Amino acid sequence: MILVYVTDAFAVWGGMERVISEKINYLGETCGYRINLITINQGNHPLSFKLNQRVCHTDLRIRMHQQYRYHGIKRLLIRTKLKELLKKRLKEVVEEIKPDIIICIKFDFVGVLLKVKGNARLIVESHTLYRAEYLDGSGLLRRMHIRSFKKSIAKTDAVVALTEGDANDWRKINPHVYVIPNIVHLSDKKKSCSSDKKSVIYVGRFCHQKDISSLLAIWQMVQLKHPDWMLMIYGEGELRDEYLPKIGSIDSNIRVYNPTLDIMSEYLQNSMLLLSSLYEPFGLVLPEAMSCGLPVVAFDCPYGPADIITDGVDGFLIKNRDIQAFADRVCQLIEDEELRCRMGQNGIVSSQRYRKDVIMPKWISLFEKLLSSQ
Repeated sequence: MILVYVTDAFAVWGGMERVISEKINYLGETCGYRINLITINQGNHPLSFKLNQRVCHTDLRIRMHQQYRYHGIKRLLIRTKLKELLKKRLKEVVEEIKPDIIICIKFDFVGVLLKVKGNARLIVESHTLYRAEYLDGSGLLRRMHIRSFKKSIAKTDAVVALTEGDANDWRKINPHVYVIPNIVHLSDKKKSCSSDKKSVIYVGRFCHQKDISSLLAIWQMVQLKHPDWMLMIYGEGELRDEYLPKIGSIDSNIRVYNPTLDIMSEYLQNSMLLLSSLYEPFGLVLPEAMSCGLPVVAFDCPYGPADIITDGVDGFLIKNRDIQAFADRVCQLIEDEELRCRMGQNGIVSSQRYRKDVIMPKWISLFEKLLSSQ
């Protein structure tokens, strides 16, 4: 089987890039598929994750970002020119490779792939939500772009969502929707709860989606009852510089660190994980932390946490963005070491649902189904 994955770039040390690399390496190593990764804007940036020798990488060197140097009619003309160049180069590569299936990671490229895919089946792999632009408060122009992308997505052979809730939304425009969760990098260690870990961890970007303001409000409530506990934040993002002075001005035992490649070691140095997001397409940090024996507390936001957490068993889901209820649950875990340990051990078990050998057969089954229906 010949597969082509299409994305904008593979240069960031992000969760999505790690998931994609693990999937395509598995398909090359274990299944013997011929895998081609096509990037649009990689340029001279090194690949963020190592790829198997059976994976061939091609960068089209389109540099779509060039359009943003200009304004008005000039930008429109440059964008049109770049889109035509993208169509030409994608067509050349697809005709050379002759893939059985194309998997598009970025919505922006679905329209042009429909025009150049030939006989290949086209899958859209969604790493965001159907409703993301509304939950994010995007402007009118961005919403118009997303609507145009969705018109193209409606014509594809399959859409793969990460959760059941998001899948139901995608079915409004395309009946061929499948749910395949992310592969998660799980700890191979069995953590034992320890009462000397008087710290809580948060891992995520400083951005609108993650709602750091609610996280800080929750932690200030927790500190009133447990001033000897600390909140460890690992993240970067466009709002980090805005939040750092706020964090420094409150006396709430908060430490902020840059992201680390060895986040598993940091999970093991804490007693629970918090997630304050407004929405989560999946929420990789939840099963990651659970695999390290940490109970998790998260808002029941669209849609990831409810698929991952069993409320009261391996963590707590907080309804209606109730920050007082969130703080109360954190305090409950702080005050009940036996509960922390029990939930943590349950989390180790439930996180195994996202092992590579559990998730990848779902992808293989989908590929075979699409090809058998031709």
